[in-house]
Amino acid sequence: MSGLLGPAEIRDLAEMLGVNPTKKLGQNFVIDGNTVRRIVASARVAAGDVVVEVGPGLGSLTLGLLEAGASVVAVEIDPRLAEQLPLTVQLMQPGAALTVMREDALRLTELPIAASRLVANLPYNVSVPVLLHLLEHFPSIRAGLVMVQAEVGERLAAAPGSKVYGSPSVKAAWYGDFRTVGKVSRQVFWPVPNVDSILVGFDRREEQLASEELRRATFALVDAAFQQRRKMLRQSLSAVFGDSATASAAIEAAGLAPTLRGEQLTVHDFLAIARA
Repeated sequence: MSGLLGPAEIRDLAEMLGVNPTKKLGQNFVIDGNTVRRIVASARVAAGDVVVEVGPGLGSLTLGLLEAGASVVAVEIDPRLAEQLPLTVQLMQPGAALTVMREDALRLTELPIAASRLVANLPYNVSVPVLLHLLEHFPSIRAGLVMVQAEVGERLAAAPGSKVYGSPSVKAAWYGDFRTVGKVSRQVFWPVPNVDSILVGFDRREEQLASEELRRATFALVDAAFQQRRKMLRQSLSAVFGDSATASAAIEAAGLAPTLRGEQLTVHDFLAIARA
């Protein structure tokens, strides 16, 4: 018997638990074993890795990670799913190293063991906040792979000057290098979503760019720049600095032109303005 869940087992489990996948929680369960193994391989998960998984749902990806020899810390907000997951794993892969935390990932500040990787089919409605929260609070996470809505994934991996470059692109770049790894067919999910999905891989920087205080200051500038992305920086950042003359002086002190727009700046440029 395969150590993974198939479409029939997933539907049976959902029915047994009275789980109707909801858009509110962004629940779309992966029902295809080949896709699960592709995600695990793309995430470069090896035996002995400690992986944090957010939103494990009925356990499709969890079982794939455990099959690869990883220890998994699964963070699940739905009490029924959190309670069932260890039972499913015990049945399918007895003795596998699983820890389940019944928590809201956006409030998570501690893990029972330090995780080196994040691998997750993130709930689509909160994917970026969850990703940034985990990177902020868990520096032990050195690399990972997340499945997100296609347009969100393209934004996370976008380079300056691209049409989809925005606040998530800059904030992700603060933590490391993000890249798209490949699309995922809608047909491997139950229920079939009405959006396309994409895999996004990342590797964290060897050293963090600057202090936590400077990170917050930089992110405030990023938010201001992209709230009014068509405006020049001297205008879009004037609220942060008090007026456009002060904003212009800070931008020039960072070696940049006040007439640039946010979409033209790298994370290093925003940090330079924050330092100024």
